[in-house]
Amino acid sequence: MAANSKHVVVIGAGIIGATTALRLVQEGHRVTLIEPGTPGGSQAASHGNGAFLSPASIIPMSGPGLWKQVPGYLLDPTGALTIRWRHLPRLLPWLWRFLLSGVTAARVERTAAALSQLLRDAPARHAAQAEAIGRPDLIRRDGLIYAFADRAAFETEALSWGLRRKFGVQMRALDAAELHRRLPALAPTYHFAIELTEGGHCTDPGGYVAALVDAALRGGATLRATAATGLAIENGRLRAVRTAAGEIPCDMAVIASGVRSKRLARAAGERIPMESERGYYVEIADPAVDLAVPVMPQDGKMANVMTTGGLRASGQVELASDDAAPDWRRADILLGHLKRTWPGLDRPETDRSARRWQGNRPSTPDGKPVICAARGCPQVLHAFGHGHIGLSSAPMTAEIVAALIDGREPPIDIAPFAASRFG
Repeated sequence: MAANSKHVVVIGAGIIGATTALRLVQEGHRVTLIEPGTPGGSQAASHGNGAFLSPASIIPMSGPGLWKQVPGYLLDPTGALTIRWRHLPRLLPWLWRFLLSGVTAARVERTAAALSQLLRDAPARHAAQAEAIGRPDLIRRDGLIYAFADRAAFETEALSWGLRRKFGVQMRALDAAELHRRLPALAPTYHFAIELTEGGHCTDPGGYVAALVDAALRGGATLRATAATGLAIENGRLRAVRTAAGEIPCDMAVIASGVRSKRLARAAGERIPMESERGYYVEIADPAVDLAVPVMPQDGKMANVMTTGGLRASGQVELASDDAAPDWRRADILLGHLKRTWPGLDRPETDRSARRWQGNRPSTPDGKPVICAARGCPQVLHAFGHGHIGLSSAPMTAEIVAALIDGREPPIDIAPFAASRFG
């Protein structure tokens, strides 16, 4: 162990916790990783990730004029974003903050500027990390394609794509001929696309998380298959992490447990407005089409990517409690759109082989994660609330946490990710 080695308990073995645990082990710390489920298992949000490693994922969901669409979200249970009526009273404070966070173009730009710091070199960081753990097959850097009906459809998103270009996202336009040469199985209704030349994807998100945890364990970390129940803090200083199996004394703790993080952060004196932003996927084993590069059809806003399990389509936003029963109509919407996007899939065996999944993204109302030390106890670090960008932002988040633990200056400005922004 290094001279300044600390015993750090990392709470949660999703993509953020797994990457953080590995980074801390590599820097010479003693690490205990707490996770009640199987790392990378289907119970985890990381398992159902859309698999995109996109430097373009810097635009928050909330934007100018979105408030006008809220009644439609309440009335249409099959829309791209829906809110379950019976959960609305509890969600109202979060929704109000959510709408305000994007009420002006200037606010959207500030969020995009902050997120670009987390994501700008995500594919390269993941490729290096996968190589280091002996699993380079898990990360590919073949680019990403965002497909549109035509250039006019692209231009309706001028604000978003203009900000991406402003913050350094490398992109080039594809006309219809080149688009269909690259993706011959794509429906002929798409006539224009943007290619992110530096984009990448993960071939098996759940397997990647498991491989990262395995690497951390080989490096000396310990995995405790239990749930964190609280924090033992005395006179403003952390003494131990409380778990269902007893206390684990430690020097520092990192809260990276997804939707469960809000309760643990409360134990450290923080009130974080975070809700479960529920997502779905369908995955077609042995599909009749093959994607040379991942695609996001912009009319469906869903990631289409080949994984080790087949062709995955993931997306949808459903606001409800994290323990609410899945609404599998959401997955069926993805399946229907997938078949329209790739006409070769429109056959009976596609429906028979489709696997469906639902998970809970931990989302803050302003679209930015919480990455900082707890104000009431600086030995507790927050690393949660990444929403749609957990996979892409994991390496930079881990680097920030490692810097905070060692008392170093973080590699980027983390002021936009402070818990204090919520008051």
